[in-house]
Amino acid sequence: MTRDSDDSMARACHAGSARRRLSRRTLLRAAGAGVGLPLLDAMLFGTGRTARAEAAAAVQRLVAIHVPLGMMPQFFFPEKTKAREQEKTGTASSGPSSPYLDLLADHSGQFTIFSGMSHPEVDGNHHAGQCFLTGAPHPGQPTFRNSLSVDQLAAEKIGLDTRFPFLPLSVGSENYTNSLSVSRSGVGIQPEASPKRLYRSLFVAGTPEEKRATMRRIEAGGSVLDLVLDKAGRLERSVAPEDRSRLDQYFSSVRELESRLARSIDWENRPKPVVAYAEPDDIGDATRVIEKSKLMYDLMRLALETDSTRVITLTLSTFSVVPHVPGVNNETHGLTHHGNEPEKIAELKKIEEAQMRAFAEFLGSLRNAQQHGTTLLDHTQILYGSCLGSANSHSNQNLPLILAGGGYRHPGHLTFDEKRNEPLANLFVTMLQRLGVETDAFASSTGTLRGLDA
Repeated sequence: MTRDSDDSMARACHAGSARRRLSRRTLLRAAGAGVGLPLLDAMLFGTGRTARAEAAAAVQRLVAIHVPLGMMPQFFFPEKTKAREQEKTGTASSGPSSPYLDLLADHSGQFTIFSGMSHPEVDGNHHAGQCFLTGAPHPGQPTFRNSLSVDQLAAEKIGLDTRFPFLPLSVGSENYTNSLSVSRSGVGIQPEASPKRLYRSLFVAGTPEEKRATMRRIEAGGSVLDLVLDKAGRLERSVAPEDRSRLDQYFSSVRELESRLARSIDWENRPKPVVAYAEPDDIGDATRVIEKSKLMYDLMRLALETDSTRVITLTLSTFSVVPHVPGVNNETHGLTHHGNEPEKIAELKKIEEAQMRAFAEFLGSLRNAQQHGTTLLDHTQILYGSCLGSANSHSNQNLPLILAGGGYRHPGHLTFDEKRNEPLANLFVTMLQRLGVETDAFASSTGTLRGLDA
């Protein structure tokens, strides 16, 4: 803290002791506004952009991708008998093998898949999608209330140094694509589905009038907080002592909103990064979900590479469309209820293979993004999976899950009890700790995940 800040704090304390009304904005500035500011060049050793780039390259990032309709387990999980035979004969590949995982062969050693993991008490078939990152129990019940998602907890800790603390995104149909990102109050955060709007928010500077309109919205938010705090302050003087602790929590939330407003003002006055990628048009054809996915993956990589954000969630749905994939003639949801009919299974396999190939390309783009002797993949944890272990039976057990990148010593395949599943939240705790978040618990976790080493 600077000497000026010390002097400001001293003046603030003196004003408080004299029982004079202290402007909360003065206090916000005095308590510095360095608490929530983005990473500034002056805070770094080294000079200018080089120091900033090196610092950004060293940080950890989080991406979570949800495929609501799952993946057929017989094509995702490695065959146990085949794995044992390969081990005996010495012909085992360098990574886990299955029809889907073989599509990720170029990234062997850079990902781990998990068997026997799920969220305890998260049921309700498709309704479980909204709990993929929260682990909140019984989403199908009328009294269900969701809870904080792991990406939002991460964003609170690692997202404050970037223009966008987090980016919630979606591709595809709106059916059963409940938002992955959930606030502390249990409310789903609306994802961005337009690549064009996403690109413009990331990389296109607004006109002077657009900037003035943005500043007016920010200032209006501050005015609302002024009014709310004034009324809450009056209420505090009249409530019982046991209610004051609740009001203290409320005031803490408001102060966090104030901090966000201060950061918004700062970022609004800073130039956006320039990228060698043309502004895309949105793809209007709803059937071209694979192309839409690839386009969103491109923008995700750019957002991470420019350090515009460090936390991204993406929902990929093909629910009620016939995907533009060769050999596919039926909509995806109907195919997931294939009843073991070979023709339906064959069509669904083509869709899921196309999704996996697009994911493999995304991993490749992160691996090819070199940053000061390392890769973007090394510093980005990517969770790819589904709330459904089997869409055919609406099972929410034994979920198909992949964790790629992040600098882990990936063991390839971690297996747990397929009847008494390991809590998925244990993986979340490990991922949070890898991000530098000091926590040993999240949702239904019982600890960190065994077998996954940083």
